[in-house]
Amino acid sequence: NPMETRGDIGWYNPGTDEYTIWMSSQTPHIQRLLLAAFVMGVPEHKIRCISPDVGGAFGTKIFTYADYVLVLLASKRLGGRAVKWIEGRRENYQSTIHGRDHITYLEVAGKRDGEITGLRVKTYANLGGRLSTIGPGIPTTLYARVLSGCYLIPNVFAEVVGVYTNTVFVDAYRGAGRPEATYVVERAMDLFADEIGMDHAAIRRRNFIPPDQFPYENPSGLGTASGGAKIYIDSGNYEPALNRALVMSGYLDGEAARAGARKRGKYLGFGLSSYLEVCGVAPSKWIGAVGEGWGAAMWESSNIKVHLTGKVVVTMGTQPQGQGHETTYAQVVGHELGVPMEDIVIQHSDTQGTPFGYGSYGSRTSSVGMTAAIKAAAKIREKARRYAAHMLEASPDDIEVEGAEYRVKGSPDKKKTLQEIAFALDLAFDAPEGMEPYLDETAYYDTPNCTWPFGTHVAVVEIDEATGQVDLVKYVAVDDVGNKINPMIVDGQLHGGIAQGVGQALWEGAVYGDDGQLLSGSMLDYALPRASWFPPLELDETVTPSPVNPIGVKGVGEAGAIASTAAVANAVNDALRPLGIRHVDMPLTPQAVWKAMQAAKGGRA
Repeated sequence: NPMETRGDIGWYNPGTDEYTIWMSSQTPHIQRLLLAAFVMGVPEHKIRCISPDVGGAFGTKIFTYADYVLVLLASKRLGGRAVKWIEGRRENYQSTIHGRDHITYLEVAGKRDGEITGLRVKTYANLGGRLSTIGPGIPTTLYARVLSGCYLIPNVFAEVVGVYTNTVFVDAYRGAGRPEATYVVERAMDLFADEIGMDHAAIRRRNFIPPDQFPYENPSGLGTASGGAKIYIDSGNYEPALNRALVMSGYLDGEAARAGARKRGKYLGFGLSSYLEVCGVAPSKWIGAVGEGWGAAMWESSNIKVHLTGKVVVTMGTQPQGQGHETTYAQVVGHELGVPMEDIVIQHSDTQGTPFGYGSYGSRTSSVGMTAAIKAAAKIREKARRYAAHMLEASPDDIEVEGAEYRVKGSPDKKKTLQEIAFALDLAFDAPEGMEPYLDETAYYDTPNCTWPFGTHVAVVEIDEATGQVDLVKYVAVDDVGNKINPMIVDGQLHGGIAQGVGQALWEGAVYGDDGQLLSGSMLDYALPRASWFPPLELDETVTPSPVNPIGVKGVGEAGAIASTAAVANAVNDALRPLGIRHVDMPLTPQAVWKAMQAAKGGRA
């Protein structure tokens, strides 16, 4: 449920035989390609896609929808009149993609000392009534290939069966495969621990990948694509995050807390979720391999211009939907060039004015897109250094760069600023032989590996014995997303993701009647989480910089949604353990929990 539903305006220009569409999309460049080459059969340069100020997306706006084509063709049929279509909220529920919806059967192999030696998983994944753009890639590449989590599980077998049903088509929703995998792995940890009588935290420690084994390749070949390309878990140090989360949540005093809750007619449970996320949806040779469900490259692009007036204009191929890309790109490029943020203009969302890029999803912007911007800034800096040497009558090797100042080594008074260099080079009255005017550089970047955020979340719930009502009374998240560009934005991303994941665990679900009609198709019928249902979210961090990119970032847009569903589900099932209940399926509504409690008690109220 993004705040803004989908909508678009199509305009056909009969004078130029060109189409322009304003769309609420995460992927304007991809939409132009798909509309031109695969749907309308027109040259790509004849279509312009503009996607400004997208009010939330969470994966639902990656795909090609029929209305994109309809507004363009309708405008042509009407002789060039603009045609607008805006989705209503009920239409959003009924026709924009749904997410998750797996039925999974799980077998765990292990030893009495807590070592888990194997997982066998069979998952039936709902694809809906028609296939979405990348629907098969979610339950395969982004789910089955991360079913070992952050653990040394040497043997993992996954079989995924895609199923066509009568529902809305199913595709990426915040986390996209990773929340489903984390749920399976983290439930497996708790179920196996209960089977052998081991503490839930201890079994995780027992199976963590040790810090000295990175980069790590799972022996089952989970990171090997069908064509042989590989990705590796680049870095990690999982136990400090677990330890911190246990202390913050009060897990170590859990028995006293349980006893106190029982005196109030409540069952209290702690739920752990030690998650591992794969970010970047890259490199291209891996994600684009035949059979991976994508069939696309995943590199990224950026262009930087330094105008004669000193303003820096950064255009990017990634596409913000409220994540604060304009702020973080300005921070990073400002640091690279020594330019104040207020002198940096960030432009995006228009296929006519930005280099081709694959958009934003899969927590890829900071690690892939921003690295392209850093490469473009390095090209700007190098060209400016060479021209500064010309202006200062020095060798380029003797020019040192400090922020926006280009100085001669040993002669700090001999210097030029980036703005002075840009002014002179834009005019190019005295450019050296062979040097082109203007500071204008484009860079493309295809990451050699994914990035791998991790952490431990702990949920504490209380269940009312009489009604089955579940209250989330405490939530702790200790995440490692590498270096942070903007800590406030990171915290905001985590808050939103946690809320969505908790919603999936406790309240949310697309409900269909026996006649195939959607019953939860409005705000009155769908249990959207409310702020009043949450305790304050307590966040902390560990920092393990990623070696994959120059600024050591990993990705954070989906981490909260990936960890929180499993944490809350584990907490509810932990609370019900005294009744002999091992597992209750999500969503863990009061009705579902109450029925499980009554069955465990033999029907006694």
